[in-house]
This record gives sequence, structure tokens and C-alpha cells, in this order.
Amino acid sequence: MHADFVHLHVHTQYSLLDGACLLTRLVDKAVQFKLPALAMTDHGNIFGAIKFYSLCMKKGIKPIIGCEVYVSRGSRFDKENKPGSNSNYHLILLVKNELGYSNLIRLVSLANLEGFYYKPRVDKEILRKYSEGLIGSSACLKGEIASYILLGEMNKAYKCADEYLSIFGKNNFY
Repeated sequence: MHADFVHLHVHTQYSLLDGACLLTRLVDKAVQFKLPALAMTDHGNIFGAIKFYSLCMKKGIKPIIGCEVYVSRGSRFDKENKPGSNSNYHLILLVKNELGYSNLIRLVSLANLEGFYYKPRVDKEILRKYSEGLIGSSACLKGEIASYILLGEMNKAYKCADEYLSIFGKNNFY
């Protein structure tokens, strides 16, 4: 019998300067706790995706490949830093199917090639273009929706949630 819980926001050793969870130990713990599936959502990269997939498949765990991307407040091409503010938001992307995996690879690549400014960034323009096959999640307190809520700007939070729903489609954004 499997556990009724699946971790969908997990940083591993490949989440540079942020994660320390070794893939082999992570998958072994998932087996120990009888998790039916496990996600890998490292910050800004998918370096460990193939190793993660292989380890999970070998141990009978459904691998969910993802990434916690950095979303630029404006265009990914903007290269300015405003003192006292974060220049990006966090957003989790999870792969649903083969097209989603291809789109995640494309987004992460473009984040590094076109959007890199201290960190690899996407913007809503390319999210719209390459959202098919992906599930979006509002991430952590550094997510855009959470940021508005923390500032007490509920109308902006609702508007932002609606925008992400329009980008990912019904039942593809949480």
C-alpha cells in the first residue's frame, strides 16, 4: 500500500547553492515511506533529470520531472536591478507528458541563453509559448501570488492567479 502523499516541490544536490539532498538517498527515502511518486524541482535547471528518472524507475517510484523557474518581473531581456527588490518570482513547472518535457527543456535553455541576469529567468511571454504539457504551481513565498498576498494586495494576487490559469489552462495551475 502506498502513502497518500507525493512531494511535488523537492530540491536536490543539483539545485545549486540551495539543495543538499542526494538523489540516491532521496529515492531510497521515497521507497522507505512508500511514496508512489516523487518530483524533482531544482532551481533554474534540470541537470539531474535523467539520473533522477533512472533511479526512480529502478526503485518503482513514478518520477515527476520539474523545475522551480525564476520568472522575471518584466521581460527576460531586461537587465536592471532595482535596489531593495527581488528581480524575479519563483514558479514550479511539472512535466505531464513528452511534449511537456520538451517544453521544459526549451524553457530552461531559453532562461539561461536569453534571460540570464544573475539567475536564469523566463518571462510570461515564453511561458505562454511553451506551457503545453506542463503543470504550473505557485511555488513558495517567493512566488508571485504569495508575494502579493504578503503585501496585502489581494486583488493583484487574484489577477495574477487568473493570468497563470490562462497561461497553463484549466486544471494545469495550482
